[in-house]
Amino acid sequence: MDVRSNAAGKVRIVVIYAVLLIWVAFTIIPLYWMLVTSLTDATMSATLSPSWFPLKPSLAPYARFLGKSQAPRWLLNSAIVACAITLGNVIFSSMAGYAFAKLRFPGRDAIFWILLSTMMLPYHVTLIPTYILVINKLGMGDTYTALIVPFLCTVSNTFLMKQYMSTLPSTLIEAARIDACTEFGIYRKIIFPIAKPGLAVVAIFTFVSYWNQFFWPFLVTSSNSMRTVQVGLASFRFAEATDFGAMMAGAVLASLPVVALFFSLQKYFLQGITVGALKG
Repeated sequence: MDVRSNAAGKVRIVVIYAVLLIWVAFTIIPLYWMLVTSLTDATMSATLSPSWFPLKPSLAPYARFLGKSQAPRWLLNSAIVACAITLGNVIFSSMAGYAFAKLRFPGRDAIFWILLSTMMLPYHVTLIPTYILVINKLGMGDTYTALIVPFLCTVSNTFLMKQYMSTLPSTLIEAARIDACTEFGIYRKIIFPIAKPGLAVVAIFTFVSYWNQFFWPFLVTSSNSMRTVQVGLASFRFAEATDFGAMMAGAVLASLPVVALFFSLQKYFLQGITVGALKG
């Protein structure tokens, strides 16, 4: 029986690893094709035939992308927008999460559940009133303000930080209050430093989401200089043909900040997603 159970266990492990390898292959192959296409000359990339290796390696697609007059500005715009929204969510969502998790005030639970219920609304339901408010009422079209302000604090990040703050020890907060520390002082000196894993999760998810955002920047920007890189990449599609090499080169460059952010915060990210998974 032991021999059979060991053999069955080994077979199960082999099957699991085989399934994981297939899943990894399906995930990596599109990224690899993107990289290969970005190193292929225009004649070969226009055929759209997948190739495992660039037949004529060339950096010309990167030169064509960066040579476009506004391409560096698109990357800068994406960096400004994504960093500002990420910073806003790290600060404001953590403040709101701390208030909902550790403070007692009238209507706290009702307000939290009302906010939470808004997460059930589809994104496009709120898109139209937000657009009318930002563009028609406030007149902020084609500005950084329109790209950043509506997303400085999101309900999903507030919920995430509230759940994370609930796991932090309340004894430290009570001790600080006994020492006459203000609530903002408790947040700044105690909560914020020990909440780094949760903040890293918020930062990564927020940065990736708004760095890759396309639809909202497409709606609120009209000038070429205010486009983000995701919207700018669409300009490489022409009526006659599409410069897939330059488009893929831009996509490779646009993915580098996301990869760098993830690996720089990987330690905190893994700690943040495992908080609360084990008890006792």
